[in-house]
Amino acid sequence: MPEYTYPGVYIDEIDTSAHPIEGVSTTTAALVGFTADGPLTPVAVTSFTEYQRNFGLSAAGQYLSDAVRGFFENGGTRCYILRLPPEVADAGGGQDAGSPAEQALVPLDGLTDISLVCCPDEHSIPGMTAALVVHCQRYKDRVAILSAALGEDYSNIPPAGSRSAFAAYYVPWVVVPNPAGGAALSVHPGGHVTGAIALTDVQRGVWKAPADVPLVGIVGLERTITEQQQATLNDRGVNVLRDFPGHGIRIWGARTTSSSASEWKYLNVRRLLIYLEQSIQRGLQWAVFEPNGELLWANVRQTVEDFLHDEWRKGALQGLTPKEGYFARCDRSTMTQDDIDNGRLVCMVGVAPVQPAEFVIFKISIVTSDEPPPSN
Repeated sequence: MPEYTYPGVYIDEIDTSAHPIEGVSTTTAALVGFTADGPLTPVAVTSFTEYQRNFGLSAAGQYLSDAVRGFFENGGTRCYILRLPPEVADAGGGQDAGSPAEQALVPLDGLTDISLVCCPDEHSIPGMTAALVVHCQRYKDRVAILSAALGEDYSNIPPAGSRSAFAAYYVPWVVVPNPAGGAALSVHPGGHVTGAIALTDVQRGVWKAPADVPLVGIVGLERTITEQQQATLNDRGVNVLRDFPGHGIRIWGARTTSSSASEWKYLNVRRLLIYLEQSIQRGLQWAVFEPNGELLWANVRQTVEDFLHDEWRKGALQGLTPKEGYFARCDRSTMTQDDIDNGRLVCMVGVAPVQPAEFVIFKISIVTSDEPPPSN
């Protein structure tokens, strides 16, 4: 506020600009595993060539190099590489935060732009599968991409430690050309799948289920899974890679490993909510320390509504009208006087995410010329 010291006309510029919320990135992955060389701190790379320059190639029986190659071949554009020290493979297992596997993931916090995490060497490290899930559940802004061990019996997958809304499980392993020549190699599918998920986010949006998506850079699958076998696996939250004649090898599933009755059973729903939550949280930082009154509440509410309206128009939320897809409230109905007195602003947001059409059902009947068609 300027100081008015003499009679006259004063001009006071007022900043009335809006504070639009920008959507956070959902396409950056963290790929974790063993390499021939390189630093033991996370390094961001944007191509397989850049990865090779920093880390070399993985040894036989290690799969990070193949995963990184598959990530970029399938549409990924940026990922962090976390090289694990060789001794972590000899450490004991465990699912608690202090286990060696969980400690190996500590270099990944501070990396707030990660949305997908995969360790293609997960089965060479005791407790790593569970540690990936614990890691993602703790931060609640990323999802673990998991798979069974090579040759594993699928009757007991996913294991108990990988049941989570923050994990997605894919089988079987993929077969890729051997870069050294000779017979093709079976490798963990996580890198290829992660790249395809990132590409789906770019082309359609994080709200689109990353399924019926072709995988490239592979020549086959480690085994064939029939429709009958997939029926059981799908109900358990296992996403299957299928080879369809004339259509190639595709991701044919879009579930998390959470219970089939859970509201988080679909991967795109879980990731959409992460995207919305992170975007709103970061986009409202300007409101901190502002006067906590009706004007601020109205600005916050309008800012959130504008952001959600854009997402609704893109098709991320249900409903023929905005009111059917979302709401945002920020007033005395969402906070008490105690909240206000203690500096708390409470904005209540509700959204109705779109669900994938997982089962498309046609009801077909033959109608003779002298009888009306069925009503339903």
